[in-house]
Amino acid sequence: MQIYVCIKHVPDSAANISIRDRVSIDENVAFLINPYDEHGISEAVRLKEQFPGSEIIALCLGKKDAEKTIRSAMAMGADRGILVETDAVPDAMITARVLKAAMEEDGQPGIIFTGKESIDREGMQTMFRLGALFDFPVANNVVGLEIQENRARVTYEMGGGQTRVCDMSMPCVIGAGRGLNTPGYPTFPDVVKARKKPVKFIDMDSLAVEPSKGSLRVKELEPFVQDRTPKEIKGSPSEIAQTIFTILKEEAKVI
Repeated sequence: MQIYVCIKHVPDSAANISIRDRVSIDENVAFLINPYDEHGISEAVRLKEQFPGSEIIALCLGKKDAEKTIRSAMAMGADRGILVETDAVPDAMITARVLKAAMEEDGQPGIIFTGKESIDREGMQTMFRLGALFDFPVANNVVGLEIQENRARVTYEMGGGQTRVCDMSMPCVIGAGRGLNTPGYPTFPDVVKARKKPVKFIDMDSLAVEPSKGSLRVKELEPFVQDRTPKEIKGSPSEIAQTIFTILKEEAKVI
């Protein structure tokens, strides 16, 4: 079985990100694997143990520098990588078409993993667009996965911590959530071995990708600013507790 894990090269959320030219960010910051994608890689490794002979392919659309992210995915257990290179910043519609074309050129997916969303754009679209293009069933924010007799039983998380279970035919697309597993991070020998694993480089323009009927572009980026005014709560312990309760109930509306 060929297991494709679609990964994204994203800025480190702990980095000090600044906006440049109103529509892009200063990329002189650390980049890494989208954290949700790490759960997809780890689940692919688990499936490979369950189905010996399977192959894990880490697939990424991005700039040349994204090779480092693919190497990280291979250190986590992917067998090889594919980097579709472009200096552009494609929207979710083009991204899904490019990833599909790269997979079809490479082989036949038995299952496709993505993260439940990317931490940079949080669009939560790629997995659904891939499913629509391939005509594969899709489940997102998956926290449990069992595969038997060419069917996948998935447990996915909904709002408020509620979960649902559904059965899907395979091939299918799985958007991995944090509750799916605990990623196994690579050791130094894993990193060394990953340097020797093959990465195929494809120019995005060389793929036969049909243009989408719609498109999405960034009009302007603005820094997110929160206005917070500290307020000291005074009184006896019981009065302080009552004040906090009132704030949580009437202002924050969380209870």
